[in-house]
Amino acid sequence: MSPVSKKTRTKTMPAPSAAVPQKAMVMAAGLGLRMRPLTLERPKPLIPVMGKPMLDHALDRLEEAGVASAVVNSHYKGDMIAAHLAGRTVPAITLSPEDTLLETGGGVKKALPLLGIDPVYVVNADILWLDGPSPTLARLARHWNPDEMDALLLLMATTKAVGYEGRGDYHMDPLGRLTRRGEQEIAPFVYAGVQIVKPELFGQDTPDGAFSTNRVWDRAQEAGRLFGLAHDGLWFHIGTPDALAETEEMLSMSDVSVVTT
Repeated sequence: MSPVSKKTRTKTMPAPSAAVPQKAMVMAAGLGLRMRPLTLERPKPLIPVMGKPMLDHALDRLEEAGVASAVVNSHYKGDMIAAHLAGRTVPAITLSPEDTLLETGGGVKKALPLLGIDPVYVVNADILWLDGPSPTLARLARHWNPDEMDALLLLMATTKAVGYEGRGDYHMDPLGRLTRRGEQEIAPFVYAGVQIVKPELFGQDTPDGAFSTNRVWDRAQEAGRLFGLAHDGLWFHIGTPDALAETEEMLSMSDVSVVTT
């Protein structure tokens, strides 16, 4: 079935033996303007949360999930990111530096030769999640159905999202199919910064240079092939120094430990 086919079915079920994607893209090229002054001396992905850089939290989760290789894009203070990752072997790291900031969609498009053709995880480096009853990345893989889906987004209920103050991103129907909120609406779910997606979508009818992943998601939604999965653990959006302080305070007071080594 074509990945942009408009054909839909009455019921969507996870693939019976969904394999964990073996490649991932970690988005680490942002300027981190809202995180100043902490980002004056280092890029946002290297700011520590509970003693560990946010980038390492993401890569450690990918390692735990069995992901073999990860592409990490960079822009602001990219040399520091490269130096930090120089000794990492699992997952195997390939850098995708951006001389000009390409935004989320353009960053993935530039990395397509490194990602291959199979579905991949894409993970933002400015979020932190704790697993619910089962590991989140494995749970996404179990729900991924390439015959029905072009993208499967991890979503967080806005009422439970720590550090998030927006109006939400998506409505989700009982089968998991997503619809973007209207301009004046409030939606119950925010994109949680983790997805499984088909790389080919970023090369189909997309511009050269900078563009948002929203362009890809909107096309998948139009085709009835954009789906979501509600996160069942804790989730933190770490966009400002205040959000970082709130996150660390909550983690230090909780019964849930975050590995720092």
